[in-house]
Amino acid sequence: MIAKIGKGENLWGALTYNQLKVDNENGTVLFTNKIPDLWDRPYSVKFFHQYFEPYLIVNNKTEKLVRHISLNPDPEDKVNDNTYREMAQQYMQEMGYGNQPYIVFKHTDIDRTHIHIVTTCVQLDGKKITDRYDHHRSMEACRKLEKQYKLKVAGENRNSYQNFIFKPVDYTKGNIKAQLSSVLRNMPRTYGFQSIGAYNALLSQFNISIEEVSGELHGKMRKGMVYFATDKNGKKISHPFKSSLFGKHAGFENIQALIEKSRVNMKNNPSKLILKRTIETAISTSKSEAAFKTQLLEQGISTVIRKNDGRIYGITFIDHYSKLVWNGSQLAKELSANSFNKLWNELETKTETNSYSNSKEDLSFEKSSEYFFNNNIHEIFEGFFNGLLPSGIDDDQEEQIFESEMKKQQRKRRKK
Repeated sequence: MIAKIGKGENLWGALTYNQLKVDNENGTVLFTNKIPDLWDRPYSVKFFHQYFEPYLIVNNKTEKLVRHISLNPDPEDKVNDNTYREMAQQYMQEMGYGNQPYIVFKHTDIDRTHIHIVTTCVQLDGKKITDRYDHHRSMEACRKLEKQYKLKVAGENRNSYQNFIFKPVDYTKGNIKAQLSSVLRNMPRTYGFQSIGAYNALLSQFNISIEEVSGELHGKMRKGMVYFATDKNGKKISHPFKSSLFGKHAGFENIQALIEKSRVNMKNNPSKLILKRTIETAISTSKSEAAFKTQLLEQGISTVIRKNDGRIYGITFIDHYSKLVWNGSQLAKELSANSFNKLWNELETKTETNSYSNSKEDLSFEKSSEYFFNNNIHEIFEGFFNGLLPSGIDDDQEEQIFESEMKKQQRKRRKK
């Protein structure tokens, strides 16, 4: 079993992400600790949040007070709901969170059922529950659970080749062709996308870019693709690599076939509505483009924006949980590039003219958001994809790219 611990500030965002799964019948609330059970009406983010408020109020300057934990048994382990409840309670007790309020959510929107736990590390006396050596303690807790519930032991089939899969290309390490190959060998069959542009947006998250090429061969016009390695700003830093160097799966014809297949599979995919609502929540709670991107990234969603002379002409969302890539206009008319141009232009104008928006508190928040996104996005993706393996290859089924450093868009302290 694999456990991942996300640490951040955005409690509302963590609760919203999980509750959306429940609202869309892709998840359930299995257990609550120090939070009443509701039998006569559905749960809501507002309901959950109120039971954390006493802990947030007494917080003694702990910045990353949210813990968003996922427990992921191997797909071959058939775990029922009662066992999940027992495992979650025992894990939280082992980690020192047994007396904290927390919610256990079961996610069922992918083949591998798993649970997420949302809690806080701040106690009622305002002190923080220590997180020293929490990775080591988490591993020990997982080994105990594996033994007690006769689960498969994580990592027993891993090999050195697999450790190289799905890491963003780092040109400073050399061997660029091998790094490209490790991504391109599995990326097309792991994610769904409906255009070459969407595929390019996906690859950009791994410091890879593509170009279509055409030419005449034996009297017939042929189309193909070449791949480049890029730096973190998307600038090409390598010579072009022919797609044939990476096998037919990375070639133009195979990519086109995958696009057609994805168009059918994504047409009525239930994750589309979840993604749309998550984006709408981020729009309503963020004050800038950078804050918007950061909030979505915390939920495992990458945002790729294409601009020309400062104007947005394309926006793409990559949902790393459903492994689907969507253009904004495919999700909803109000999520198109033009809509975001209007939204962020209005916010910029409001910031310039509204004295409250120009307060030191808001300005410092915007700067911190910009700094977080610009300086840490590649570190985040290293965490997302380090060791992540595509379906059918990953024997120990590491958690699907959820846990990243959670960054709050803004938190106003309550004053007594």
